[in-house]
Amino acid sequence: MALPNTASTLSGLSLRLVKDKLLSQQDAERIQTEALNNKVSFVTQLVESKKLDGVTIARVASDAFGIPLFEIDALDLETAPVKLLDEKIIRRHRVLPLFKRGSRLFIAIADPTNLQAIEEIKFHTGLGTEPILVEEPKLGNAIEKCLAANDTSLAQLTGGDDLENLELIADQETSETSAAGGEEGINDAPIVKFVNKVLVDAINRGASDIHIEPYEKTYRVRYRQDGVLQEIMTPPLALANRISARLKILARLDIAERRVPQDGRIKMRVSKNRAIDFRVSTLPTLWGEKIVLRILDPTSATLGVEKLGFEPEQKELFINAINRPQGMVLVTGPTGSGKTVTLYTALNILNTPENNISTAEDPVEINLAGINQVNVNEKAGLTFAAALRAFLRQDPDIVMVGEIRDLETAEIAIKAAQTGHLVLSTLHTNDAPATLTRLVNMGVAPFNIASSVHLIVAQRLGRRLCPNCKKPLELPKEALQRAGFNENELDTLTIYGPVGCDACSGGYKGRVGIYQVMPVSEAIGEIIMRGGNQLDIERQALKEGVPTMRQAGLKKVRDGITSLEEVESVTNV
Repeated sequence: MALPNTASTLSGLSLRLVKDKLLSQQDAERIQTEALNNKVSFVTQLVESKKLDGVTIARVASDAFGIPLFEIDALDLETAPVKLLDEKIIRRHRVLPLFKRGSRLFIAIADPTNLQAIEEIKFHTGLGTEPILVEEPKLGNAIEKCLAANDTSLAQLTGGDDLENLELIADQETSETSAAGGEEGINDAPIVKFVNKVLVDAINRGASDIHIEPYEKTYRVRYRQDGVLQEIMTPPLALANRISARLKILARLDIAERRVPQDGRIKMRVSKNRAIDFRVSTLPTLWGEKIVLRILDPTSATLGVEKLGFEPEQKELFINAINRPQGMVLVTGPTGSGKTVTLYTALNILNTPENNISTAEDPVEINLAGINQVNVNEKAGLTFAAALRAFLRQDPDIVMVGEIRDLETAEIAIKAAQTGHLVLSTLHTNDAPATLTRLVNMGVAPFNIASSVHLIVAQRLGRRLCPNCKKPLELPKEALQRAGFNENELDTLTIYGPVGCDACSGGYKGRVGIYQVMPVSEAIGEIIMRGGNQLDIERQALKEGVPTMRQAGLKKVRDGITSLEEVESVTNV
């Protein structure tokens, strides 16, 4: 009988589901392990696995634990006393205050085994806590609606006094104080409104960058959306200096200095719970200063590993590698390929009170509470290598190096990986096999590479097809074979292409990661140590089932996520 063995590995709801024959023991153990790795509840992971629907899970849990089952759609969420709990507690434990009766607080919960949540809520509110069971998917939607209702909507900031009074804060660490002449920009209400509108519109459109560019006879504003620049507006050329001055004042740059590039930072306080940073870079051009603002939204760091675009087996390799106590995980790809988001996602998973995490970045893009982040400053002598040396004297568990640029940084990082630390970093190479040969060419000893590097993630970002308007395409079989598809799959293959509608931009909406995830196996380590080249490593990786970047992209095309044209564009290496 399997059940005696089941009892030794499973408990609570997972054990009940197995006993009721709604879930196999193997599936229950796997989902329980994934939940631990992803730092989510068993119920959340079970719903995501699609092995059981939310209704079935809720009914079994209600019967097993004697907790009443509640239909949350019947509740007017506007009356929910959300402000009784901090947003962090609500999100961490997936709970929602429903109503208060005297000294008792009734909370919606999807996982009845989460006793820690109940105790923490009792402690923070001083109220008796009564759990009420709610289906996991519905609870998640209700939490987002309630938190959003308490937040200021960016969509409301469209004009009038809202735009004029939008709270914008200069970074305290940016260098120079604004020079004389700044008062004009501060008091110029139309310019204030215009600049604020440009920033808010860019966020609402999901842009990653704003380009403000002066030319001889024109002046234009472009947004980069889904990796592609699009012209949004052409303000009068006469406003160029005033717009530039306004942005430089906000970023605490010297508005009198127009001959050299400057860098600064602006924080937009959207609401009590949300702030968005803009990294500001100015560049003197022939016809004036070009200003580029990189939008740094902290929510991108909390996407969760399941949102990145990994295939299931790639996700498992990634999670296993970052949960190792030591060794090195490298993320590689060109600028703008999403390496930073991948690294921050890993840091978010690892960011627990038990871990001492330090990062050296140039510059720090997103502030993460609980992580010691250092801005590299080469002029002051604070290089990546200097920061790494300092980290190793401060008892770190996990170290993140923004980029390995030279032999000194590479050797210190590898030494850290060999002496009981987990090291995360990036390199600029085309694919995973090229990363290993790049380290050798830098001068790192092959033995040190083979013994310390555990996983390499090469990535690109491709535009995601709009689900509302994408359409099937008829392509010649010869073209599909040239692209890399197998001849035996051509008859059943459906390729989709972009169309364009009101809900998207040119047939695309959002982006998806395309990944090559390569573990450094013993066989690959031996190739490195005997002086093998990139082609030798590629052949061995293919034998071990690691797809090339192009093959990973074609999988996204088969699944209808992106177009063949987009994959050929981003994987044409």
